[in-house]
Amino acid sequence: MTPTISTFLYLIAGVCFIMALRGLSSAATARAGNLYGVCGMVIAILTTLLTPAVAKYSGIIGAIILGGAIGAYIARKIKMTALPQLVAAFHSLVGLAAVFVAAAALYNPTAFGIGVENAIYTASLIEMSLGTIIGAITFSGSIIAFGKLQGLIAGKPLIFPKQHLLNALLGVGLVALIMIFSLYQHHSLFWLMTLISLVLGVLLILPIGGADMPVVISMLNSYSGWAAAGIGFTLNNHLLLITGALVGASGAILSYIMCKGMNRSIINVILGGFGTDAATASAAAEASDKPVKLSSAEDAAYMMENARNVIIVPGYGMAVAQAQHALREMADILKSKGVKVRYAIHPVAGRMPGHMNVLLAEANVPYDSVLELDEINSDFGSTDVAFVIGANDITNPAAKTNKASPIYGMPILDVENAQTVFFVKRSLASGYAGVDNELFYRDNTMMVLGDAKKVCEELVKALKGGGH
Repeated sequence: MTPTISTFLYLIAGVCFIMALRGLSSAATARAGNLYGVCGMVIAILTTLLTPAVAKYSGIIGAIILGGAIGAYIARKIKMTALPQLVAAFHSLVGLAAVFVAAAALYNPTAFGIGVENAIYTASLIEMSLGTIIGAITFSGSIIAFGKLQGLIAGKPLIFPKQHLLNALLGVGLVALIMIFSLYQHHSLFWLMTLISLVLGVLLILPIGGADMPVVISMLNSYSGWAAAGIGFTLNNHLLLITGALVGASGAILSYIMCKGMNRSIINVILGGFGTDAATASAAAEASDKPVKLSSAEDAAYMMENARNVIIVPGYGMAVAQAQHALREMADILKSKGVKVRYAIHPVAGRMPGHMNVLLAEANVPYDSVLELDEINSDFGSTDVAFVIGANDITNPAAKTNKASPIYGMPILDVENAQTVFFVKRSLASGYAGVDNELFYRDNTMMVLGDAKKVCEELVKALKGGGH
């Protein structure tokens, strides 16, 4: 295959990736977006395999079969609730790949056309260094994010004195190492640079609390894109440059939008929670001894079927219980009884952007019934019943009133303004951010304790007449 043809095919693959991103911007077009992405990747792989630089296929084909088998197994077995952890794990692999490619180029520069050993082009050394640093930070940072999402590491911010100063010194040290490495090309400098970057990735993610994890996942997605772009420079591969830039830019834009929606600073996220006060970060409210009003699925069913309008607020608890199908059935029955039912989605509900949208789409909930925070928040004041199912931090009024709270300043869904709030939760335990929810103790809140799926099934039974 000639370079002209391969470049043209890479361009087609790049267009497919652009169409994929466009499709994934909406739940209604997400399936088509996925298909575009698959087509683009197939074109990219086949084009690469047919280039003259590929002399042997045995190892490559073996790797594709092994990787494809692992991917297919994970895709079939992974639970929806574990998708954020999976995304973090995949990001780590992209970062690790960038480090390995840079190392291969360092030890065999002739194969990459970037010079000879100990006489590599300066521009290539700088590109290699940047790709390695971003890749290593992405790898270790994603591992920490995975640990927090999986519950292996505490979700609370983990900070220590002078942490930001240490991060700054490590950053300055990396810049100095890039300059020295470009001059002397010692392999030990490369691995020292890699080691410092791995440590920095850990230090950047540890101080970020659980409530901000969705933003972290989005930012790590951006980092993985820039790491891929770095690989593209090293390999002189135009498609990797295009793809890396697309992922890096789109991830950064999404992170900015999410930070704006959460009243967070994107600089704080990039710098590892820079400016976080130790006292504030650890000031999760203790569980209150105030009494709560306990209710049942039958009571909730009676109130909702006699309401004019109901707003459902899904959260991670719904995802854990896989309650979306029973929830949709409940909503369908309410609609058949003349009740106006809508869904309110917070930008960071769940553990990653769009988590709740995907779950509701899986249950065939109509797209026009699913509204974002800024579209529906003002309607809670005129709503008869707000049905909160497994959502905690995103409904906590402390975000508006308690300056000592780790979630202070984060826009929340104003469910407390509804006439009656039914809150479905396993227990009165705090949310992922480790903050007790003031909403539990409001006069208009009724707690329905239990598994979300079981509660919804009981609601369906009651609405059909079996519970009265």
